[in-house]
Amino acid sequence: QVLLVESGGGLVQAGGSLKLSCAASGRSVSSYAMGWFRQAPGKEREFVAAISWFGGETFYVDSVKGRFTVSRDNAKDTAYLEMNMLEPEDTAIYYCAAGGASWSGASADIQMAYQYWGQGTQVTVSS
Repeated sequence: QVLLVESGGGLVQAGGSLKLSCAASGRSVSSYAMGWFRQAPGKEREFVAAISWFGGETFYVDSVKGRFTVSRDNAKDTAYLEMNMLEPEDTAIYYCAAGGASWSGASADIQMAYQYWGQGTQVTVSS
């Protein structure tokens, strides 16, 4: 089993930055793809970014390209989401997730590709 815990959320002004962390415990997630999703009030959960298990491929929703960077440190079983130039529309609860054998680049943005999910961390961007 894998337990994922997000941290690093908070309140930031528009144009600011935050770096989220997703720490895994239990079995290692070194062979899992890691994804980030977010959900704003009244909206469906949305794919944000993902990184392959080997770290060589990254994926982003169009709205965050050029502003967010997903990375991982397998030695620490931790994934990161660095968020820059934050906008009020980025306000949401951010969730990390781990995807095993069912994951591929083609399914990086599909929730069903991920088997383990964290509890989320709130990111609020004020204008």
